[in-house]
Formats: sequence, C-alpha cells, structure tokens
Amino acid sequence: MFENLLGQSASGQLIQDIESGVLAPAMLFSGPPASGKGTAALELGRVVSCETGQAAWNCGCPACSRHRLLTHPDLLCLGWRPFSAEIAACAGAFSRETGNAPSRLLFIRSIRKLLARFNPVLWEDEPKGAKISPLVNSLEEDLDELEALARESAAAAGGPSPESEVALAAARVKPALEKLAEGMIKSAFKLESEGMGETIPIAQIRRAAFWSRLAPQGKGKLVIIENADRMQEEARNSLLKLLEEPPGRSRFVLCSARPGGLPRTILSRLRSYRFISRDAAVEADVIRRVFRDSCVAVGDSGEGERGSSERVRGISTYLDSFLPVSSDTLEALAAFFAASVAYRAALLSKRQGRQLPDEVVLLGRSCAPKAEAAGLGRPKGDSAGVIALILEKAEKFELRSLFSRFLCCLLERVSVSSIVSESVNVAVAPAYNDLWKRCSSWADNAVGLYNLRPAQALEKLFTDLSRGMAGL
Repeated sequence: MFENLLGQSASGQLIQDIESGVLAPAMLFSGPPASGKGTAALELGRVVSCETGQAAWNCGCPACSRHRLLTHPDLLCLGWRPFSAEIAACAGAFSRETGNAPSRLLFIRSIRKLLARFNPVLWEDEPKGAKISPLVNSLEEDLDELEALARESAAAAGGPSPESEVALAAARVKPALEKLAEGMIKSAFKLESEGMGETIPIAQIRRAAFWSRLAPQGKGKLVIIENADRMQEEARNSLLKLLEEPPGRSRFVLCSARPGGLPRTILSRLRSYRFISRDAAVEADVIRRVFRDSCVAVGDSGEGERGSSERVRGISTYLDSFLPVSSDTLEALAAFFAASVAYRAALLSKRQGRQLPDEVVLLGRSCAPKAEAAGLGRPKGDSAGVIALILEKAEKFELRSLFSRFLCCLLERVSVSSIVSESVNVAVAPAYNDLWKRCSSWADNAVGLYNLRPAQALEKLFTDLSRGMAGL
C-alpha cells in the first residue's frame, strides 16, 4: 500500500486506519504543493477498491488495474491545479525511455489526471462542454494510439525476430511515440488553459453529490476535491450538506495547501492527514525514482543544464523547469514590471508636485538592476511598452498557470524583505504591502475566474499600482 508515496509519514497513518477499519468517510489531506497529497488521494481510491485486499502496487486485480490507469468508474476528481508542468516532466521521462512500461504509465497518468476534470458527470449540460469536447476526444484517441504503438514495440521485442529486426522495429516506433507525445502536450496545455477554471462551481459539487449517492460498481466510491479552499461560497454550503450526511458507500478527500481557507464547519467533519515539506535529499530521490531522471543533484539553485548534473530546490522547481517559460524568466519579468511601476510612480509624483515616497525609491533600486541584468533594459514609464515586452517573453501567457506564477514572482520580488536592505533604515508603510497584495489578487481573479485577457489585467494592474505607489 502507498508504495508510490515517498517520504511522507501520512501514508503510515492511512495504512493504520485502513487496517484498523476506522478510515473516515471524509478526509483532509493538507500540506504544501508537490508534497504528495494528490498521489495519496488517488492511491487511497485504489487501495480501498482492491479486490484481493492486499492492494500492492503491482496487484493484478481488475480494480487495481483500472485505478492505476485512472479509468475506474468509482473515482471522481474535481478541483483546479496546474497540470502542465507535471505532464511535460512525465513526457520527458517517457521520451528518455519510450520502451519502459513504468515511464509510459507515468505519462498516461499525468494526462488522465487532467482528463479526469472533464468527466461527463461534472460537465452535463455545461455550455462550455461543447467547446472543450474536441480536445478531450483528441487526447483520448491519442492515448489509445499510444497504447497501440507500445504494444507494437513490445511485440517486436518479445518475438522470435533477430536482434537486428527488433532494433529496427524499436527505431521505427520511437519517433512515432515522441511525435505523438509532443502533440499530446500541446493539446493538454490548450485544454488546461481553455477548460480549467480556478474555482470549484456549485454545479460540479451538486453533480458530484448526486453521483456519490448512486450505487458503486466496485467496493465503494471516492470523490477527490483538489484545492478545496478555492470553492465558491455556494459550493461550500452544498458540500457541507453532503458531508453532514455522507452516502454510506462513498468517501471524500479534500486536498488543500491552505486548509485555513476552508470554513470551520467543513473542517470539523474531516479527518486530517498532514503532509510535510520533504527535505532536499528526499525531494531529489523522489525525482530520480518517479521521473527516472538520474541527472539530478540536491542543491539550492537551478544551475546546470538538463543532461548534466542538475541542482534542484525541490519537486516544484523541477516541474517548473519543463514549462515553456522558465521560473528565472518569470522572476526577471516580475522585476522589470515592478521597476517600471516604480518609475511611472516617480513620474506621477513629480508631475503632482509631491515628495517621492521612500517605497518608490527602494522598489526601483531593488528591481531595476535585476531586470537590466536579465537583458530586459531600463524601466519604462509607459504601460504599453512594458506589457508588450512581458507578453513577448512569457509567450502571451497562453498557458494560464504562467500568469499566476508571474504574479507570485511579482509579490516575492516586491516584498518588504526584498526591497529593504539591512543598510537602509526606512519604515515601509503598511499600505505598501496591502496595495500590492490587493491589486495582484484582483489580477489573478480577473484572468483565472472571469477570463479577462492577461494584457488587459496587466494594463489595469500597472495603472493601479503606479497611482497607488505615487500616493503612498
């Protein structure tokens, strides 16, 4: 049980509760991103459905086989999270060993984690469903083709043909597999950007509640809700009613990095399992064993090139390294944006005859060198030029999760600890932090919830921040 959950004591607690027969009907898996919460939730579904009762990872029973492929009809997953980085990383593992069954399964599971969010149960009568249906169907067909090519490769390797013919067959199949995987990554990125909302609507909770009350096809049903703290208020109330009287043969797992964002009324009905931040050595071991990447070493920086010994800060940074825009680029763009806001605020203060706020000086002094060192040039006072450069370097934020990552980098870059050095004795006004957090939160919601274009959100963000900074 839980052999694929590494470095987490929560697995021992889960095993103990399962073997003791005291597993709760509703659970909370809380902990930082990339700590294994989602993996544990999916594995729990397989363990409680196992027809042998042993639930070893390589169990051959039909229930375990379907759960490993994430196709079991008694599993329902909802809730937003960025899938693109994991899919790209799993594709990298698959491309290194296209003939390796575990690498192929890893890639298939990464795609199916995304597809699970588009289960017809959750999208019944949704107008948006017609728009995303072609992408979903395309990925399903690609998965079937992937399996067919894998069987062809395995048949060639296991047949009576001479080694030279086996090598030729493998050489013929590998390019086809790599081309197919490349197309699947593009389709998955598009599906995530166009189909995934960052909050859980009440309609999906109601449909999940109805589904959970239907008879299971196996031992029992499992509903997994990731980033459960992102539910809309009506959805929370609907979920609370469900948890007050949970169906007898269904279980619920809520995953969250911010359990404090859930109402106490919901928290009181959940059995909590805490997932911890794993140390760097364990994180590197997870990367080597799960993603089969031997070119990983423990370290504090992202130095090095893939293919040589690469130092990683953890699983999250490892996954981010597979995105089309690197974390280093986003951090440099955040510095450029912040420095330009400071420059524009300085121009506004001068025009209005006001004294230049200390926070503006500190922000420009902290961020401008970072932006120039990255080759982005000096700060600009016009929003159009700033936004055009950022969109160009960030590939127009076509992958929606990149916009949220950019805003996170921005908040880290403008934090008080970043802009105030030990040698400068300046008190930063509380309004400074509030301004950046409030405006960044608005931009994140505008793009993630209300489908505003990133360019429009950045335009308003730039204007509101520069005016706010000038008026501090």
